[in-house]
Amino acid sequence: MLTPPDLFQHLLEGSRQTFFIYSISAGKVLYLSPSYEKLFPGLLCENVDADLPQLLHWLPVDDQAYARECFVDLASGELRDDLLLRLQPGPDRPLRWLAMQAHRATAADGQELLTGSVQDVTVEQEYLRNADLYMAKKNTTLEILSHDLAGPFNMLRQLADFLEEKTQALNDPQVQNMIRVMQDTCRDSVNLIRDFVDGEFMGSASVELKRTRVDLAAELRQVMETYQKNEYLVAKWFSFETSRPSIYVEIDHNKFLQVINNLLSNAIKFTGEGGRIAVSLEQRAEHVLVAVADDGIGIPEQLHPVLFDRFTKARRPGLRGEKTTGLGMHLIHTIVQLHNGRIWFDSQEHKGTTFYIELPTAPGA
Repeated sequence: MLTPPDLFQHLLEGSRQTFFIYSISAGKVLYLSPSYEKLFPGLLCENVDADLPQLLHWLPVDDQAYARECFVDLASGELRDDLLLRLQPGPDRPLRWLAMQAHRATAADGQELLTGSVQDVTVEQEYLRNADLYMAKKNTTLEILSHDLAGPFNMLRQLADFLEEKTQALNDPQVQNMIRVMQDTCRDSVNLIRDFVDGEFMGSASVELKRTRVDLAAELRQVMETYQKNEYLVAKWFSFETSRPSIYVEIDHNKFLQVINNLLSNAIKFTGEGGRIAVSLEQRAEHVLVAVADDGIGIPEQLHPVLFDRFTKARRPGLRGEKTTGLGMHLIHTIVQLHNGRIWFDSQEHKGTTFYIELPTAPGA
């Protein structure tokens, strides 16, 4: 029968994860499980101390400062769960994802240690990121289609209203009933489309945040490209600007992009045909600033203080009769706050509205 130390050694050496013990005091690795050599083919356990600079060099440039800052946090005792790092051993080698868990400990002889594990999670991350990509495109497409489909129904309802007015003199109950059916069908269809899109947003907003380090510039660029490709459907012009090609934040990818989609949806509702909607992203010293601006009808000044209230009195139909639940802005405000950010706006009637979102920068940004 295996004794407990033998049993733990057997478990460590048989695991897919690579376990390590690093002495902060001595600046060297005290223990490394054999799976290290499978995780990094061509490297040997006995050479790990000499290989550490090479491993850091394999991180993409965007991740190297991030990794250093995270290791400093770990060494100072701050815990980090599932630290994700990208790794690319060479220009012709595929990008890999590594998940590391570590914590600080003190040995019996007083040495300060980092103990933990590293595991290749490339397959899982590729799956999750493809799912995130699908979700982002799905939400953007739903917003575009909801406005595109609502337009014809609203036009038919206006025609039905016109027919009702013109046929009142006929005093024909059958004609009037048919017109009311047309009006109700158009109204219910528009509401059904909006309810579906709003339900998608509200349902996901109630789920706990799961933050990851995200290149927000790349994500917003992708969202705006979808809107730009479909400008003709909503009769608006879309633009995007960023102060840097890559800007990193730690956010819940799906929820934050839904916030952006919801702000863009509101901009579409309250901006006339041919109007302009612009999204910008700026890296600042301790935070990033996202702005969503339109040149639409603006928000009346008396509604400014209550815009983010739950079931706010500031809710009003869009220019084409789009309904609103009054929950959208409240949920946006809640999600931004959960990200330790803040949101505010500037608006004047007939001159447009700009929403600003401030988020903390990610480590190493």
